[in-house]
Amino acid sequence: QVQLVESGGGLVQTGGSVRIYCQASGQTASGSVMAWFRQAPGKAREYVGGSTWRGDTILASEVSKGRFTLSRDTAKNTLDLQMNNLQPEDTAVYYCAARGETGSTHIPTSRAEYNYWGQGTQVTVSS
Repeated sequence: QVQLVESGGGLVQTGGSVRIYCQASGQTASGSVMAWFRQAPGKAREYVGGSTWRGDTILASEVSKGRFTLSRDTAKNTLDLQMNNLQPEDTAVYYCAARGETGSTHIPTSRAEYNYWGQGTQVTVSS
């Protein structure tokens, strides 16, 4: 079992920055792959980036475009997403996810492979 709580986000102007946070807890939290997804209105949920339990991270290049950074604190079981140079198309609800199984070094990009989800945090970029 993994519980996930997101925080941060909010309203930001085009070109601005925001950092969002995910706190994981539970028996398998520390050993689980974690990831960020986002879902814009009327669109499918898409993978933003993920981290192994060791802190190795992979970002979706077509989403990040060199603007996003992932940081995992393995001691605190957190996964932070720093987003810079935000654009209106980045407006979405951002969800933290965890696979739940421990020790894997494979970071899936499909939402179907994640068993645990947070409630989401809204990021709105005004033009």
